[in-house]
Amino acid sequence: MLSKPSRIFDRHVEWRQLATFAPPAPGQPRLGVVSGRRRQGKTYLLEALARESGGCYFGATQATEAESLRLFADALGRCVPAPLPPRFLGWDEAVRYLFAIADSLPGPVVIDEFPYLSKVSPALPSILQREIDRAVSADTTISLILCGSAMSVMGGLLAGSAPLRGRASLELVIRPFDYRLAARYWKVADPKLAVQLHAIVGGTPAYRRFVSDDVPESGADFDEWVVRTVLNPGNPLFREARYLLEEEADVRDTALYHSVLAAVAHGNQTRGSIAAYIGRRAADIGHHLNVLEDCGLLRREPDVFRSGRSRYRVADSLINFYQVVMRPHWGLLESGRARPVWQAAAARFSAQVLGPHFEQMCREFVLAAPADLFGALPSEVGSGVVADPARRSQIEIDVVVFAPAAPGEPRRILSLGEAKWGEVLDARHLDRLRRARDLLAGRGYDTRDTVLAYYGGAEFDLDLSLLGGRDQVLAVGLDDLYAEVGGG
Repeated sequence: MLSKPSRIFDRHVEWRQLATFAPPAPGQPRLGVVSGRRRQGKTYLLEALARESGGCYFGATQATEAESLRLFADALGRCVPAPLPPRFLGWDEAVRYLFAIADSLPGPVVIDEFPYLSKVSPALPSILQREIDRAVSADTTISLILCGSAMSVMGGLLAGSAPLRGRASLELVIRPFDYRLAARYWKVADPKLAVQLHAIVGGTPAYRRFVSDDVPESGADFDEWVVRTVLNPGNPLFREARYLLEEEADVRDTALYHSVLAAVAHGNQTRGSIAAYIGRRAADIGHHLNVLEDCGLLRREPDVFRSGRSRYRVADSLINFYQVVMRPHWGLLESGRARPVWQAAAARFSAQVLGPHFEQMCREFVLAAPADLFGALPSEVGSGVVADPARRSQIEIDVVVFAPAAPGEPRRILSLGEAKWGEVLDARHLDRLRRARDLLAGRGYDTRDTVLAYYGGAEFDLDLSLLGGRDQVLAVGLDDLYAEVGGG
């Protein structure tokens, strides 16, 4: 097993999978596909893998086919010395040459930003498929890794009737750090500050480099940090949210896609309400929603209590922050008036950024929590709406935890939870959860052992031993969410 370089933060699981794949298997062609949104450190990992294993790394750029072929030939010439550097007339010739010399490399051949190549040369995946199939018959040794950031393109390489479907033995997605790991990476031990920071930069590791390792010193420094970094026109983070959308291969009309993201960021979470916000028919935006989902910029969350209904949320923290705080006042920010814009945005940031972000973090906490927290290992965690016909109202449940389904048995609910960032949790919230539990019991759910949970970003104005009564009540605060941060 190759040792992971100490300069790479965490990524232990990803490195182990790559290091296992890296050494070529004698007489076997192997294909790996690595993908992930931009700025997650894919190139950093793969360059290190090629260097440590003696492989060959080629990073494609946006170029014509002829220039890309020259650059690819130069990269192979550096990895496999030859009397004369190779020159290729087309990818057919280049790929055949690659498969002919690959067995002389002790490590894998990495082609990074593969979508740049396949966009200009659409036949390239089919050429690779043909050579892989030939290599299987000829017992050719090669480990080939294709990597890219265009999620819709990379996701389609192995899907449906795509040429490379069924040829890969590694499919790895490099994801952002989870909220606990992100706090360790930014070296933030204060849980409240960690949530605020994560609500803006998420778990994208490159953003710490974008701000030149400028980390807010404390909660009191957070506002000034936002002004001097994210809202600063001279900082790379300032325009990053715009670039993320423009770099996606399937996005054509960026203005319309920005409007869709803005609609969701401002609380329009159904297809109909999104369409109404941007002045289109619901049937006209289906493609745009699918593209944003495929790119990893939107997340569609099913309502766990209402079949066929779902809500959309912006999946990227920085894009959500941009749509809520920055885009409405872009001209003022470009002119250097960050401080008044940020002061005026405080309420919107709390309600439309921090609140929904905190809810998602609580659902992630449950997924990673010990199995005995609710008495059984969760099989599904989500959110949903419980209709209350008698009171002509609806009860939104932020964190719903289901037990594994048992054939012939009612669906068992392990927990119903309320998550509030800036609101003090008290007995009223407990009454809402009890009401929802009783309504669900009347609809056939098993709620006999359902735990009523509070997830609070502020405080708990209650004594669980007194208010809980015979109910099982659980309170989860910021210290619980970040229990590992201080020691990390």
